[in-house]
Amino acid sequence: MELCCSSPMVPGATITEKARHLRAWGYDAIAVFQPFADWNEETKAELVSLEERTGIRPAEFVLIDDVYGNAMSSDPELRERCRAMYRQAAEVCAQIGAVTEIEFQYGPQNPMPLFDPYQQLSTEQEGAFVAFYREMLDIVAGTQGRVLLEPLNRYESRYLNLISDNARIVDAVAHPNAGLLPDTFHMSIEEERMGDALRHAGDRIVHVHLGDSNRLLPGQGILDWSEIFAALQEVGYKGYVNLECSTSGDPANTLPATARFLHQLMG
Repeated sequence: MELCCSSPMVPGATITEKARHLRAWGYDAIAVFQPFADWNEETKAELVSLEERTGIRPAEFVLIDDVYGNAMSSDPELRERCRAMYRQAAEVCAQIGAVTEIEFQYGPQNPMPLFDPYQQLSTEQEGAFVAFYREMLDIVAGTQGRVLLEPLNRYESRYLNLISDNARIVDAVAHPNAGLLPDTFHMSIEEERMGDALRHAGDRIVHVHLGDSNRLLPGQGILDWSEIFAALQEVGYKGYVNLECSTSGDPANTLPATARFLHQLMG
């Protein structure tokens, strides 16, 4: 396993500056969450040459905007704007060999499904989502790029909250560039036993997001990190584990300390 950190957590005015901090703090890669409004050819050139210049690999790339999470919206204009942005992210990932992710929906749920969790997609909804997923996978086909499914907690998505539900979709598309992106924070809300859920995911796991039960840095909540990493090692996972949470303090102090903690768990 190798260690990655999400760009919004790292100080710096540019991707390059953030990457250089991470290199000094014990990280191998960066997950770039790029505001869509600021995406241009200059920033793309910076991203493409990042590993050569800094030694930090861009392992994950996501374009973010208010339209994010609306790929299956009933509003055709909103749906297409979201999908167009997702396609651009996938094209970048095909070029640099990074992962990106999609979800059926993403955003605060109103009303919150407090007493009706684990809602299932209808046959029509699932068929439409599988079709869209295959379209996204066609963009990265034949490259090292991947388009992954990230199970989200019930407060951020009404559907596909469990690893098992997302694994069913991955199996349905049966594509070499598909896979799962488990997030330990979301899992802490939805999964009965996190280790068992990761073991069930098995070799479908391509990338992992890390955040403790309170979405702070690993070790600052109540998750059993030894069990989580033992399960990942048991299924033979060798990819990136990526911090996607709050730095909960000065990142110049907390991110190096977290790197040391995670390297111990990684062995």
